[in-house]
Amino acid sequence: MRSFSADEVGLAVLGWPINHSISPYLHNEALSELRGRDSRFDGWSYERLEVRAEELPTLLPQLGQRGYRGLNLTIPHKVEVIPHLMDIDPEAEVMGAVNTLQWLDGGWKGFNTDGYGLQRALETVFELQLKSCAVLILGAGGAARAAAARCLAEGCPEVCITNRSPSRLSSLVEDLRKQFPNSSLKSFPPEAMPTQILDFPELIIINATSLGLQSKDPAPIDLTLHEWRPHTRVYDMIYNPSQTALLKTAADFGISCSNGLSMLVHQALRSLEIWTGCEVSANAMFAGAEKGMKEIAP
Repeated sequence: MRSFSADEVGLAVLGWPINHSISPYLHNEALSELRGRDSRFDGWSYERLEVRAEELPTLLPQLGQRGYRGLNLTIPHKVEVIPHLMDIDPEAEVMGAVNTLQWLDGGWKGFNTDGYGLQRALETVFELQLKSCAVLILGAGGAARAAAARCLAEGCPEVCITNRSPSRLSSLVEDLRKQFPNSSLKSFPPEAMPTQILDFPELIIINATSLGLQSKDPAPIDLTLHEWRPHTRVYDMIYNPSQTALLKTAADFGISCSNGLSMLVHQALRSLEIWTGCEVSANAMFAGAEKGMKEIAP
């Protein structure tokens, strides 16, 4: 943990473990582009900090005092950090998790840019408007919650969630219905997917589970069991490996599909815009992501 002078600004991603993160490549490439436009960012830098869950309450104020002004959070900190924040953005409050912190007036304010990142990724990769699509979300953890909350807030005509754990699924759906009481939200076990979801002309299947992180992982849903319409899309939030079993099956079926690298870029872009107050180059972020994947990915 460094200390920064008055004309420097520290940014970092916190997690345990954290060595796999390519976030510094994205942010430092974008900061380099910003410095070319504005000398105010000459002293800004972004790094990884390996932080255990039990260290977070003590470390957060120390980071602010040492000159860190922006933090990203990954596993296991996105939910556990909330009691230690001075303020929380309304969208992050709905999601029940934060992935971005900004130092303001002696304390940290929490944001969640995952929903924004997912929406921008889906709309740019698949060239569509999210609000016109039905969505099938696989999973019931924090990533699924962020995805569902964003889709519901955008007014998607149908949002369906499935998960292998009935209790986790029920808890998530109950929370979301409180936040979005007039929405079309449905849930079902993986083996009992309602066939009417196939009738939507625009359907996006989103993998928000961890199945696919390991090379031997099976797909979280068997795409071969159904006849999908031509405009079905599959989006896997996992970006490393770049092709999961789910994406391979989708590609074999001729279904338009994408991994989660674009979501990583757009959520990071939004974080940096919060910290800098400036428009950030997506091209620079993608260039940084490409560098990071080459140097870190196996």
